[in-house]
Amino acid sequence: MPIIYNITTERQFKRLVSKADTIHVLNFWATKAEPCKQMNEVFRVLADRFPSLTYIQIEAEEFPAISQSMSVESVPSFLIVKDNQVLNSVEGAKAAELSNLVAKYNNEQGSNQQTISDNELEFRLRDLIQTDRIMVFMKGSPSKPRCGFSRQVVELLTELQVKYSSFDILTDDQVRQGLKTLSDWPTYPQIYVKGELVGGLDLLKEMIASGEFQDMV
Repeated sequence: MPIIYNITTERQFKRLVSKADTIHVLNFWATKAEPCKQMNEVFRVLADRFPSLTYIQIEAEEFPAISQSMSVESVPSFLIVKDNQVLNSVEGAKAAELSNLVAKYNNEQGSNQQTISDNELEFRLRDLIQTDRIMVFMKGSPSKPRCGFSRQVVELLTELQVKYSSFDILTDDQVRQGLKTLSDWPTYPQIYVKGELVGGLDLLKEMIASGEFQDMV
């Protein structure tokens, strides 16, 4: 499944775009801008089709300092960035132009890609954890859970009507094994809130029953 980082803090953004020898595709969008809805879907398709690049979404109105630092004046705007330098850009809902640009840089990045080191893996895991305010690492997806525990987590969060993102650990063994070590939690699903590990299904149930989880989110 495609990995798209949804920026929640300026610090997270700076850490992502400062990663050396990595080409990033930045999507500056706004909730009220109708063209952004269509282009956000195009962005998701491109992330799935060209996985060598790193995809980052920034809600421009929520992070005006980031928008200003990248000289973004309108939405949607898309920037190709490497080593904190803007290599190319597309302004407006120009799906074909963006697709061609992403394909070009995907080939460039893919030809230079090497095995992920331990430090790079940890960097990736920590940013995955902060993809959204609530992040669930599970087997399968919310629409198609692939184990009973993951299905129960989805049902609980659906009942609470909270917004969350998920990652299917069955699609990436590096994430699956690495997260166990990083979090010191041997099983899945794993639930994170604001970058901190809440635990698995049993702890989630207990926290919901006591109201602690609702207070957190």
